[in-house]
Amino acid sequence: MPEVPKPRSAADVEALVRWAIAEHKSLEVVGRGSKRSIGRPAQSDATLDLSGLSGITLYEPEELVLSARAGTPLADIETLVASRGQELAFEPADYGPLLGVRAGQGSIGGVLAGNLSGPRRIKAGAARDHFLGFSGVSGRGDTFKSGGRVVKNVTGYDLCKLMAGSWGTLAVMTDVTIKTLPKSETEATIVVQGLADAAAMSAMAAAMGSAYDVSGAAHLPARIARQFLADFPAGQAVTAFRLEGVEPSVKHRIQTLGAVAKAFGPPAMLDTARSRTLWRAIRDVLPFAAHGPLGARPVWRVSVAPMRGAEVGHMISAAGSGEIFYDWAGGLVWAAMPPSDDAGEAVVRPAAEAAGGHATLIRAPVAIRAIVPVFGPQEGALAALTGRVKDSFDPTGVLNRGRMWAGF
Repeated sequence: MPEVPKPRSAADVEALVRWAIAEHKSLEVVGRGSKRSIGRPAQSDATLDLSGLSGITLYEPEELVLSARAGTPLADIETLVASRGQELAFEPADYGPLLGVRAGQGSIGGVLAGNLSGPRRIKAGAARDHFLGFSGVSGRGDTFKSGGRVVKNVTGYDLCKLMAGSWGTLAVMTDVTIKTLPKSETEATIVVQGLADAAAMSAMAAAMGSAYDVSGAAHLPARIARQFLADFPAGQAVTAFRLEGVEPSVKHRIQTLGAVAKAFGPPAMLDTARSRTLWRAIRDVLPFAAHGPLGARPVWRVSVAPMRGAEVGHMISAAGSGEIFYDWAGGLVWAAMPPSDDAGEAVVRPAAEAAGGHATLIRAPVAIRAIVPVFGPQEGALAALTGRVKDSFDPTGVLNRGRMWAGF
């Protein structure tokens, strides 16, 4: 696929999109390429590489706001805000190792375009909830803006919510503004061992319904738990609850939440270092990493109501030999399925839909992603609405054609 000149400014992006429209070309929009293999294979004539649009343009720690060009490495942003005692509270996931790319290569624009959120989503919200504003170029070749540089603003339609999760199919974001928040002083994790999946869902629901401000809840079945933290006992499932904040508060809440957890089994505590290692492995799906023992397997991401996570996991396990674990208190089910012609779709998607959720194929060979729907198929009124939105922003299909659905 040919490259077009790498843009260095928003004006360059507008010029290149207008060129593509005039020449009846389509563009694959790429930030820094770490998530390029998520979605259907590119059906584009040229690649629009945004890595030249890099740099933090505004950071006001007192106002909890940061603006950057869309191609800015996420690692640069996280380093800067950490130096001021802040963080991106939605805990952006790094899928690089999962997809066979070196860790730390993603861009802020790519994270927002994919709406990628880590374990803290159950407390802090998704990436879209921290997305304050952006500038971009639509598939019509028009530059436009939405939102602003303050946490509270009223500027008409909240297009940030629309762009988050659109995977570059509606517009090329050139500049983005996000919210930052104070970073927790410390953290610790309570673990309960040996719970079956259904019992773990009840334990996580109890923890999330408590007054102890749990910022992470995950269940790691026995067959895979030790791949998250090497000193976990072999053959024992692990259910984990993370607490963050100032040290006196964390100590107090560890004790009180431990009393709640005791109803499900004897609780143990992970210190700050072990806790951070565990939650990074959960956030980045490291046991399913491309260079690990499960690296040849297709990987699915299933979103469902938390109390129905175990139902999805049971259906997947009963139908095959998929390896699974649960994040978001059971609301996010990760499944690594045995290699097959359909990447396990015949098992995973019906399980997700039966529980009222949806499934996304995150990793699979190109040939499979060309024939198996990566994102959930749309029908009827929803498909019509999606088509009208696409036509409004990109009527000729210039941007990331076919990445989410064939012909879209």
